Amino acid sequence: MSEKSQFMSKDVHKPVRYGTSIKDGVDKIQFWRVFLKHYAHPLNDWIKQWPDNPPDYREKMGNYAWKARLLAIQIMGAITESLGIGPKYIEQKMEDGMQVMAVNCYPPCPDPAMTLGLPPHSDYSCITIVLYSSSGLEIMNPSSGTWQLVPEQHGALQIHVGDHVEVLSNGLYKSMLHRVTVNNEITRISIASLHSLGMHEKMATAEELVTDENPKNYKESSFKDFLDFLTKNDIAEGKSFIGSLKIN
Repeated sequence: MSEKSQFMSKDVHKPVRYGTSIKDGVDKIQFWRVFLKHYAHPLNDWIKQWPDNPPDYREKMGNYAWKARLLAIQIMGAITESLGIGPKYIEQKMEDGMQVMAVNCYPPCPDPAMTLGLPPHSDYSCITIVLYSSSGLEIMNPSSGTWQLVPEQHGALQIHVGDHVEVLSNGLYKSMLHRVTVNNEITRISIASLHSLGMHEKMATAEELVTDENPKNYKESSFKDFLDFLTKNDIAEGKSFIGSLKIN
């Protein structure tokens, strides 16, 4: 606990933060998890602020974060190419952008039906890459309005489309509404690598995707705008960042 207390904070703007809920002591609803979040790009700017215990944490997490970031840039290139605006449309902005690592631990819960690991939400990011130890992620099926458990695929990474890709694509891609369930038998670990533009860089809808038939549907926003939204709102009460960006 003495190690953890060094990083405890309810301030969502902190670059390195340990906690047990989204905003400890502030949110009305608490969730069954503990987490460590820290910025990861540029790696040399942040790695010395990460925990140095376990002794090999910085080295191993640094290597993983670096490789996850390379993959994220490749995936974003494929997404923008699929939209018809070219694979390098925001490549430079992604290379100069933010990366946040979120290490989540969901311990066994005596009564899993009474709580969640994380409430229903979509990620603010362009994309999120998730490495996980066991199943527990559920996604909302928009056609049926029901939650569906994502099956465990050993050795596979999960890729979540985030709010900023929905904005960029003018709604052609949809950010994924998801939640995390818990169980009463095993501890679940996940490492989420969230990738977005720079702290103050605004993500706007591509002008090439705005037409008379499909007008602009979203306001532009930045990672800083999301942090400010999170400070003022409780997502457990159903408030969503993407909802605050919709024009129509």
